[in-house]
Amino acid sequence: MGVSLKDVAQRAGVSIKTVSNVVNNYPHVTPQMRAKVQQAIDELGYRPNLTARHLRKGRTGIIAFAVPELGNPYFAELAGAVIDAAAVHDYTVLVDHTAGLRERELLVSQEFRAHVIDGLILSPIHLENEDLLARQETSPLVLLGEREYEAPYDQIAIDNVAAARTAVRHLLDLGRRRIAFLGSRTSRERQPAHLRLRGWREELAAAGLEPDENLVVATDGYGRADGAEAMAELLERGERPDAVFAYNDLIALGAMRTLTERGLEVPRDVAMVGFDDIEESRYGAITLTTISPDKPAIARLAVDRLVERLTGGTVSEPQRIRPGYRLIVRESTHIGRPGV
Repeated sequence: MGVSLKDVAQRAGVSIKTVSNVVNNYPHVTPQMRAKVQQAIDELGYRPNLTARHLRKGRTGIIAFAVPELGNPYFAELAGAVIDAAAVHDYTVLVDHTAGLRERELLVSQEFRAHVIDGLILSPIHLENEDLLARQETSPLVLLGEREYEAPYDQIAIDNVAAARTAVRHLLDLGRRRIAFLGSRTSRERQPAHLRLRGWREELAAAGLEPDENLVVATDGYGRADGAEAMAELLERGERPDAVFAYNDLIALGAMRTLTERGLEVPRDVAMVGFDDIEESRYGAITLTTISPDKPAIARLAVDRLVERLTGGTVSEPQRIRPGYRLIVRESTHIGRPGV
């Protein structure tokens, strides 16, 4: 049988209520009493029953994190960060996969697992404002991803336009002028791809260059194959760029493969910048320059915001919170690389 609060109380010579106050980190316990109880906890090896604690508060102790692509390393890495952030609050994370399908995003957002989870962190692709405005569930919802919504929910997202401008500015500073954008979308304005394309246009215009729309290639997806095909399409049209800003790292990695197969060198012939800073970008034959969102901060802000709303903490009106990002320069644009 496990160690109980009563066992700890007897060892410390205090009441069960005092032990409970220490375990639950209530502030009105003297440092001396807290130390005395903690010593008894350590000696007996007591571990709180987190499930019982949550149930007493009318919660399950589980939050959900729904992503569009579990196979995408960015979302896998972000899920790990969310799990770590939730553990700080003694929450377990249920990871769900929507496949980027609107019907599954609707199902998740409308709390079809309401009896299982206390709240939801959702990274949507196809949900519209009206979908979120029609949501009748009262459990907390925090939105991730860079799609912009006008809905009464907290949104955690980096500034995509500014980040894209940072990437393009880096390429311009290297003297590149024919800068392509791979990974645009043909529909649904205000998605991340549209925002990053907007940043591409704005930074070129700020440099006195007319954005060449012939250097923009749309893709059906955001994987390596999509990047390889987009790069091949650009070259076959005779529109060879001297640099590429890709929607994400996977597209950039696929594009670099096509360039290699066509006998072009990165970065001498074509410099490359991606977006996401996935682990793979650091270990390829040519390491990838990329925009690195602060994934731990994104996860921490999302979880903290959700828990604050769950526990009735002091929270303001729903906000759009912008975590930081940085440009990480590697070999795919490194001016010091041989042959450049």
